[in-house]
Amino acid sequence: MLRFILSLALLAPLACMASDHLDTPSVIADPRTDIGDLYAWTSTDGRRLNLVMTIVGHSFSDKTDYVFHIDSGKTFGKTAHTTTVRCNFPSAGITSCRAGNDDSAQGDASQPVGLDSAKHHFRVFAGLRDDPFFNNVKGTRAAYSVVFDALQRGTAMDAAGCPLLTQEQSDILLEQWRHTDGGPATNFLKGWTPASIVVSIDLPLVAKGGKLLAVWAATRQGGRQIDRAGRPLTGNALLGTIATDDISDVLKERYNAATPSTSAEFTAEIGKGLALYDSFDGACGNQWLIEKAASPSERYRALAALLADDRLWVNTESHSCTQLFAVELAHLGRQEKWHGDCGGRTPNYNAVNEYRSLLVNGTTRGVDDGVTHDELRHSDDVFPFLAAPGQREKY
Repeated sequence: MLRFILSLALLAPLACMASDHLDTPSVIADPRTDIGDLYAWTSTDGRRLNLVMTIVGHSFSDKTDYVFHIDSGKTFGKTAHTTTVRCNFPSAGITSCRAGNDDSAQGDASQPVGLDSAKHHFRVFAGLRDDPFFNNVKGTRAAYSVVFDALQRGTAMDAAGCPLLTQEQSDILLEQWRHTDGGPATNFLKGWTPASIVVSIDLPLVAKGGKLLAVWAATRQGGRQIDRAGRPLTGNALLGTIATDDISDVLKERYNAATPSTSAEFTAEIGKGLALYDSFDGACGNQWLIEKAASPSERYRALAALLADDRLWVNTESHSCTQLFAVELAHLGRQEKWHGDCGGRTPNYNAVNEYRSLLVNGTTRGVDDGVTHDELRHSDDVFPFLAAPGQREKY
C-alpha cells in the first residue's frame, strides 16, 4: 500500500476539519525513506520467510538503512527474540544486507535471480518492480465525501464518536466507493513501479524465539528512524483523521519514530479513526473486536491497541497463506478455520478491502472499492515475487 496515496484518498475530502497532506514532512523531504508497503509470508515449501518492502521513491538512498524487524515467539502477542535484516546501498549498483550476525550479502542484487548471501541462508533482490497494491483512490474520496457532507450538515456522533449515518447515506457511501467518477472502478496505482527490496530467508534464522513471527519495517537515517510500516492502512489513515495539519504532522512524526513496543500512546487517537470507519455501514458498534458491553470510551480500545502495535503476524507452522489477519482472527476472534493459515501478507491479498471490512462490519468481506486485483500477476512462490514493470502476463 502506498500509504501517502491512501492518505490522500482518505483525508482530502475532510479538508475543512482534518489533515489533507500526503505524509509527514520527513518522508516528503525524501521519498526514498518512505515505506509504501510491507509483505511477509512463508514459502510454499515451508522453509523460508519471504519479505518485501516497497519504497515510494523510485531509487534507494545511500544514507538510509532499510530494516526488516522479525520478532519471534511461541504465543500470540508475546515475542522473545528479534532478528533484523538490514540493507543499505553504499554505492551505485551495490546492495549490502546483513541478517543479524548470521549471514550477509554484498554485490549486485538488481537481477531477477537476486543475490545469494555468503552462507546461502538468504537471497536478496533490490530494484524497480510493479507495485502489487491496488486502490480506487477516486472512489474512496467520493465515499469519504459522503461522511464529510453528513457531518457538515449536522449529523451527530454517538458517545463513542461514531457518526450516526442513515441507511440511505450508508448505501450511497458504499456505492460511491465501488465506482470511479460514476463509472467502473479503476486502479489509481496502475503501472506504479516503486523501488523494492525482496528477501527470502531460511526460517531457522528468524524463528529463534518460536514459530509465530511479528514483522515490521523501518527506514533509518543519521541514527533516526524516519518511517515504519506493518499492516496496510494504519499509520496514515487512522491517525489524526480529524486533526489539523499541524497537529497531525506532529502526531505522525512521533508515530513513525516509535516502535511497536512504544506505541501504546497512539491507542486513543487510533480509536478516533476507528469510530469514523465504524459508521460507514450505518451501524455503529459492529466493528471487529468491539466489546458491546464496554463504555463508549472503551469501545474501540482493543482494536486500537492491536493496530497501534502494527506488526504483521505470520504463523510459520503453516505454508498456506490466504488471509490477512489470519493469526489475529484465529487467536483473538477464536475463528478455528484460520489456525492453519500463515496470515501475514502476500502480494496477492486483497488486503485493504479485507481490512476495511473488519473496520466497518466486523468481517473480512462486504466492503470494497470495486478493485479486486492488480493489473499484473505477482507470485507467492517465484522469486522476486513482484511482477517486472510492463510485463505482459496479466489477469
